[in-house]
Amino acid sequence: MARRLIDGVWELDLGLLPPLASNAFLLDEREMDGTDGEAVTLCDTGLFWNEPSIRDELAAVGYEPGDLDRILLTHYDLDHVGGLERLQPEFSGPVFLGRADYELVENGAPPSNNHKGLFHRAARTLCPLPDGIDLRPVDDGEAVGRFTSYATPGHNPGHTVYVHDCGVALLGDLVWEEGGAMTTPIWFDSYDMDRVRASVREFAARAPAFEVAAMAHGTPFVRDGDDVLGALAATL
Repeated sequence: MARRLIDGVWELDLGLLPPLASNAFLLDEREMDGTDGEAVTLCDTGLFWNEPSIRDELAAVGYEPGDLDRILLTHYDLDHVGGLERLQPEFSGPVFLGRADYELVENGAPPSNNHKGLFHRAARTLCPLPDGIDLRPVDDGEAVGRFTSYATPGHNPGHTVYVHDCGVALLGDLVWEEGGAMTTPIWFDSYDMDRVRASVREFAARAPAFEVAAMAHGTPFVRDGDDVLGALAATL
């Protein structure tokens, strides 16, 4: 179930059995440091069906879809984008997705000579994103409010990590947690494992300091997240 990581930051536990279970994250800047404005951000949305659902998890921490100001998608996989439909029609804000995954969804055909590209060809047809959402591409280094976007390709071409200036890193599937440490995702769920490992090393080298490391699979780290990531990067 949902749990508070630090003030203003919640882990939303979107159930089902691993690896289909995933985490989404809610950040409310008004509780993080008392600011106003576009303050409530959801990162990732789970599958189109989860138990508990994305709506249930939001309600558990006192929010409704209409309270969200934006959604950040770390990448286009069904366990990250499927819940968008469950937030309609109340949510009408912008949805941000790394440019290469945005192009994969909106314009180009996923590559047929890649095992995950073949899956995405089917997923894009069978489980399209909801009509009418305000989907926006985001580039490496681009600011989205108080988040900075970091392109981290490999798991997906457009996989993106978002780091909030309060020291929270939304890592998506750049890494998973296993046994109290970080590990890279499995090969058959990634486009290019060499690129995944390179992205971990590159992000660890250029990211600002962060305490909270919030990944989509496993238990988030609430302190020393950058050190834990650096320890993994040193082994790759």
